[in-house]
Amino acid sequence: MTSQSPEGPAGLQHPRFARAYARAVVGMNRRGGADHRRRLLSGLQGSVIEIGAGEGSSFALYPETVTDVLAIEPDDYLRGLADRRAASAPVPVVLVAGSAEHIPAPDAGANAVVCSLVLCSVADQAGVLAEVFRVLRPGGTLAFYEHVRSSRRIIAAAEDVLAPGWQRVAGGCHPNRDTLEAISAAGFQVKDNERFGFSGHPLAPPVAHILGHATRPE
Repeated sequence: MTSQSPEGPAGLQHPRFARAYARAVVGMNRRGGADHRRRLLSGLQGSVIEIGAGEGSSFALYPETVTDVLAIEPDDYLRGLADRRAASAPVPVVLVAGSAEHIPAPDAGANAVVCSLVLCSVADQAGVLAEVFRVLRPGGTLAFYEHVRSSRRIIAAAEDVLAPGWQRVAGGCHPNRDTLEAISAAGFQVKDNERFGFSGHPLAPPVAHILGHATRPE
């Protein structure tokens, strides 16, 4: 493991949210998040790029068929936690500071790109998906695990109302994005997708999530 670029982009630092997320993700993983990530990563192989790696919850779950992981995390606090997990990962992980809008990788070089609870919070979702398309080789896999807009009209309307305030306190998170549609609109072919409700906290109501895989066309 090597860690590069000690400081992330200044505009993408959310110290309070990062610390709150690092505490909350422990319970989220216990309640099913770790199993979701394990299913997300199963079957991946070759060179992988993980954008928005957070505190590194995915690192220990990569299968041995993966040869190397380039993990990108803009937040300095979360990247510091991820650095420790990268050192004990079962596959080589290079952890760098950076943003999903500008992935530090060549065109068409990755076998897979992993997005885990990150496409909700990027400022330019379409731009990020265009970057993912760029770095994936033809036939490569986009593995996605995201919370998304509710399919229930009343709940979706409430998410629209809450979105501006939630973005300010939750690191830019948009609770009302139709991420699956955005993936298709970016030119990917969705191969499988599971939609389900998941609550990361025992006192919180279930929120719509999707987990699946898409490919860049040959």
